[in-house]
Amino acid sequence: MRTRGAIVRQAPGKFEVVDLELDDPQQGELRVKMVASGLCHSDDHIATGDIPVGTYPFAGGHEGGGIVDSVGPNTPGFAPGDKVIFSFLPACGRCRWCATGHQNLCDLGAGLLAGARWTDPTSFRLHLDDGSPVGQMCGISTFCEYTTVAVDSTVKVPEDTPLDKACLLGCSVGTGWGSAVNTGEVHPGDTVIIQGVGGIGINAVQGAAHAGASNVIAVDPVPFKREVAQALGATHAVDNMEEATEIARSFTNGQGADVAIVTVGIMKGEIVAEAFASIRKQGTVVVTGLGDLTQVGVPIPLGELTLLEKKLKGSLFGSSNPTADIPRMLELYRAGHLKLDELVTTTYGLDEVARGYEDMHAGKNIRGVIIY
Repeated sequence: MRTRGAIVRQAPGKFEVVDLELDDPQQGELRVKMVASGLCHSDDHIATGDIPVGTYPFAGGHEGGGIVDSVGPNTPGFAPGDKVIFSFLPACGRCRWCATGHQNLCDLGAGLLAGARWTDPTSFRLHLDDGSPVGQMCGISTFCEYTTVAVDSTVKVPEDTPLDKACLLGCSVGTGWGSAVNTGEVHPGDTVIIQGVGGIGINAVQGAAHAGASNVIAVDPVPFKREVAQALGATHAVDNMEEATEIARSFTNGQGADVAIVTVGIMKGEIVAEAFASIRKQGTVVVTGLGDLTQVGVPIPLGELTLLEKKLKGSLFGSSNPTADIPRMLELYRAGHLKLDELVTTTYGLDEVARGYEDMHAGKNIRGVIIY
């Protein structure tokens, strides 16, 4: 069938909306009519070339929800009309990582940026009019009006789920929340610093507060984001790490934060080093943000790493198990413990994707959302 979608033809480049040919779903696949998609910084990293992909043109979007339009043959568990939220990380349920409760590290993730199907690097579901293949971001490409996806990336949700808000559970909410609760293992009474409170960091604020942290210190240069952070659980909000570190020490007898979570939009080694300097003995730095994937090195004192037993941990999707955690987060939202409506700053049409990213860079949004 025909659909419209936002693609980048090269990197660096900008998203443009074009007509595309979309294949019917095969076994183990669904065709989904999109309802909403979040504008995540990771897709902007694709456009800038910070994150290289295997196929150009490349259709963006990896945080979204929609309604099942058709189901591939011999694909049980789904029916037309079902509401679904995508997990940007697929989960096969069979590999070592899925079997041990680490779905975020599923072996299928190795093919996320190839653009093709996991099992066949020559098989694509999107094409231009001339028949040339178009890669799919994380195998789902939520910047398309319709998309064909694997059930490995799909979580069915109740019929009354508001997808214009719940679409955020497919990436930003679980990534930020889990960075605090799962990867950072924030405990009641902890002092936590969150460095960068955009679409990911704001949910680390929510997660740290929900876990019982006594002091949640949000750091961001944008006043609007600091205000939202304080409305969603931050006890303090400042514009620089030096001040945040001093606040943390004032609550810990000079020792420093228990956990520092780095959720800045463009990761650099020096930023991680600031977080490392802010934590106490046996404290934890959680690195969640992304930047230039070729950049190497974090300038930290190796003696502190050893002698103070500080911990430096990466966090992918907040160390989540999406098939279990997306429904769990939805229930937290329904119970009023997790805020989603407040995260959506601006909504856009599909043709406004480029403007949405301009607004993101200008610091205008916590999260921009495309409504179809």
